[in-house]
This record gives sequence, C-alpha cells and structure tokens, in this order.
Amino acid sequence: MADENTIEAGAPTEGVEAAPTEGRGPGRGRGRGGDRNRGERGGRGRRDDRRGNRDEEQGEELIEKLVHINRVSKTVKGGKRFGFAALVVVGDGKGRAGFGHGKAREVPEAISKATASAKKAMVRVPLKEGRTLHHDGLGHFGAGKVTVRSAPAGTGIIAGGPMRAVFESLGVADVVTKSNGTSNPYNMIRATFAALGEQVSPKAVAQRRGKKVADLLRRGGASAEVAQADAEAIAE
Repeated sequence: MADENTIEAGAPTEGVEAAPTEGRGPGRGRGRGGDRNRGERGGRGRRDDRRGNRDEEQGEELIEKLVHINRVSKTVKGGKRFGFAALVVVGDGKGRAGFGHGKAREVPEAISKATASAKKAMVRVPLKEGRTLHHDGLGHFGAGKVTVRSAPAGTGIIAGGPMRAVFESLGVADVVTKSNGTSNPYNMIRATFAALGEQVSPKAVAQRRGKKVADLLRRGGASAEVAQADAEAIAE
C-alpha cells in the first residue's frame, strides 16, 4: 500500500496541489543572487559611465615632460631582474603642474604610472601676467636648494635640467633660477615645487589683510593711477 504522501506513477494529478517551488530553497537564493549580481553589474557600469563623462567634461590637454629614467636591478636565483623608475612632470601650461614617479618592469608602464601619479598631485601656482612669478622664492629639500626669481618679458626660461621641465609645463615664459647643492633630479624637483608653493599673489594678500590691491602697490612708491592700472592688470 502506497504512502498517503506519495503519488503512484501514472496516477492522475488533478486536484493535487503542486508544491510551490518559487521563493523556496536554494532556487530563491540563486534567483535573488542573480538579480542582485545583475543589478550590481549594472550599477557599476553606470558609475563607470558617469566617471567617464566627468573625465570627458574635465578633459584638458596636459604637457608631459619625462625628466629622468633610472634602471635598477635585483639579483635573484639564476641571474638579475631589471626594473625601471621614471620621473615625470605634468602641467596644463596655465599655472597648474605636478610631478610623480613610477616603477615597473618595462619603461612604458613606468612612465604611465608616473604620469598618473603626477596628474593626481597637480597644484596651482599664481602667475604674474600669465608669464612669470609674482616674487622671488627659495626652495629646500634634502641637500637641494633652489632660487627662483621673476623676470621681465623676453628673458625666457633660464633654468636647466629638471627645473626647466617644471616651468615649461607650468606655463612660465620668463624666470631666472639657480640650483645649489645636489643634482639629484628627485630632490631638485621637490625643492622647486617647495619654492613654487610659497608664491602668493597680491590679490590673495589684499584679501587676507582686508585691503585693496591698489593700496598695496602704492606702498612701493607708485602713483595712484599707476597702482590702479597695475591692480586691474593682475589676473590672480
């Protein structure tokens, strides 16, 4: 005699309630998990799209300068393993610049890593008339010491090595520099950015002191008309 809960093979199934399978057992977990995974994948795709749109909106042409490439080796069992370290300076030519370094087994990959790092570390430097610095400055890092000075129009970039790459990417057209101490490009770059970080525009000083830019310029002995004209010519 068959059990009450079992149905004999070939017996009619009319009037017999089918056991509900939806929403039960492992099938439900897989269904929800699948939906959830599809939703997460879709969400990640949407976030990536939004991020791509922001990158396109903020897209700008950057000046990339390769300053230095260093080859390093590691002795392992069976021989030597070579790697490369790259130092890159990136700027927009309009007062923003940054530097970064990257390491990899191949040169192109090291340069791409350094470029990405430099883009993340870009800083803004106020420029006078969009071509030179507002005032002189000193930078120091490790054994490197640099001096930067503003210059009249037509002077050009009087700088060598890594410092020239910084000012070219920054958009400075007239500047006079001097480097003392180490010639290590890493320390020279850091000392240069330390000097640029101390640059302050007259507009920022006037705002901090609660005065007008023309009042600050008149203290140098200039007339009111000349000071007013110079104040209006200052962009930052």
